[in-house]
Amino acid sequence: MNLNNRIFGINGPVVTIKDTKDFSMSEMVYVGEKKLVGEVIGINKNLTTIQVYEETTGLKPGDIVIGTGAPLNITLGPGILDNIFDGIERPLKEIEALSGAFISGGASVSSLNEKKLWDVTITAKVGDKLDGGMVYATLPETKAITHKLMVPPHLSGVVVKTGVNGQYRVNDCIVVIVDANGTEHKLTLCQKWPIRTPRPHKTRLSSDIPLITGQRVIDTLFPIAKGGAAAIPGGFGTGKTMTQHQLAKWCNADIIIYVGCGERGNEMSNVLTEFSELIDPKTKRPMTDRTSLIANTSNMPVAAREASIYTGVTLAEYYRDMGYDVALMADSTSRWAEALREISGRLEEMPAEEGFPAYLPSRLSQFYERAGRIETLGGEQGSVTLIGAVSPQGSDFSEPVTQNTKRFIRSFWALDKSLAYARHYPAINWTTSYSEYFSDLDPWFKENCGEEFVKYRSEITNLLQEENRLMEIVKLIGSDVLPDDQKLVIETARVIRIGFLQQNAFHKDDTFVSLEKQSLMMKTILHLHNRAKELVSKYIPISEIKSAGLFDKLIKIKYDIPNDRLDMFEEYINEIDITIDKILDSRR
Repeated sequence: MNLNNRIFGINGPVVTIKDTKDFSMSEMVYVGEKKLVGEVIGINKNLTTIQVYEETTGLKPGDIVIGTGAPLNITLGPGILDNIFDGIERPLKEIEALSGAFISGGASVSSLNEKKLWDVTITAKVGDKLDGGMVYATLPETKAITHKLMVPPHLSGVVVKTGVNGQYRVNDCIVVIVDANGTEHKLTLCQKWPIRTPRPHKTRLSSDIPLITGQRVIDTLFPIAKGGAAAIPGGFGTGKTMTQHQLAKWCNADIIIYVGCGERGNEMSNVLTEFSELIDPKTKRPMTDRTSLIANTSNMPVAAREASIYTGVTLAEYYRDMGYDVALMADSTSRWAEALREISGRLEEMPAEEGFPAYLPSRLSQFYERAGRIETLGGEQGSVTLIGAVSPQGSDFSEPVTQNTKRFIRSFWALDKSLAYARHYPAINWTTSYSEYFSDLDPWFKENCGEEFVKYRSEITNLLQEENRLMEIVKLIGSDVLPDDQKLVIETARVIRIGFLQQNAFHKDDTFVSLEKQSLMMKTILHLHNRAKELVSKYIPISEIKSAGLFDKLIKIKYDIPNDRLDMFEEYINEIDITIDKILDSRR
């Protein structure tokens, strides 16, 4: 420990040291008397630059800076789930018990509970050859998730000693291995990993399995694959957080990592409250049993906000390596980019577009490229799906964060202010959104949902596009001049928009909808459209068809048919046929 390394200058979260060669790039350091956590982000001949992840109030020139010799890393082990951390994996519940409602500087709290006893089953035996990523013990982390203890990725050796099955703390040694050099390594219930380094894997697999969300506009029109990357851009009040809450609650991922990056404190409070009250439909247990929250609210240190998404994705990769499908929600990457911009400004770097640093695209790619479905080092299959909210000012999708994000994601769920103000949720605009996963996922949909699902989706999409084109004409000259076949397109599209794409998160049968029900809803709507086309072709006015009330009845189909009574769709189709046939018979 060199006590001569002292602070030369302080500029917000940026601290400099003069004339030292004791630190390396990306090294974790402790700053000042309170030992605030920091990271070396720049080194030149004269100055070493450090960004501090805590409030720097009270620091002064001359305070000591102590190096650790290791990069900024986090602890990975049991106790991550059903917990809430700040941006550098400090547990907020323990910090509250220590210092009250506000985080005190240099709060020294272990990331994982070091006193709690875990019921460990040791699977490794003396003489076993263990390579990186192989499982040597398991334990029930929660009633929903089995935690698998894995050999650190870059370590391998032969087991020379094991403990017995029983209760252990996270730092207790349970297995000892000897590597090829004869060096002993003690394996405990936890391991360290640097947050900016992706965890290694054996093979990257194709993205050919969808992440089922139960949200019709996503699953049907703009699907995302397990291991995929998506963005939810939208202005203030368009429902970004609400959409991410729905995805976190209902998607078929095994584990949810929710990163509140620079959001308001009351939003994170809502997440905590909702998740603790929600019962997981899979396990019938609280949702928190398979959820971990990282909260770095807007009033917390800006440098920790920049680190929070890397902390989140490292946790996600850790559970991916156990063979789980993990979904990470980052809300929002715009606040993260603003943190980058603030730190870059304090470093006096040359700004690029709108003041963001020139390396914004590369930092975004470092985050989104860590998504993927892979074969793990231990031979399992797991995935990390990244869904990032973007908050462009004034809903301007041409701003740098949105435009650069589009380069690294394949699902773009654009939220529309006018839809949100009309109470149409999710407010995903079907004309500006897109998904590039169709070619990868269509074989799965055909095999598991039938050939018709893809056909229905194509017809629904065509009708919405046609309506969009016709509405431009209607705005100019009104709808009365349109022929009846085009009026029918507008009427059917209305049913699709209100009855299919609009979804009520607070209705027990509409908050989550299975793919089977989605397919039957599309089938019923299209059946009405095709039968109504028969009438129009026989010059029966569209007004007569509308007066039969079928279109309005189908708008309410999402509420009127419970999720456990899908046989009722056949009754609706029969009613459509009977009504249409009556109109035809009356004209003969």
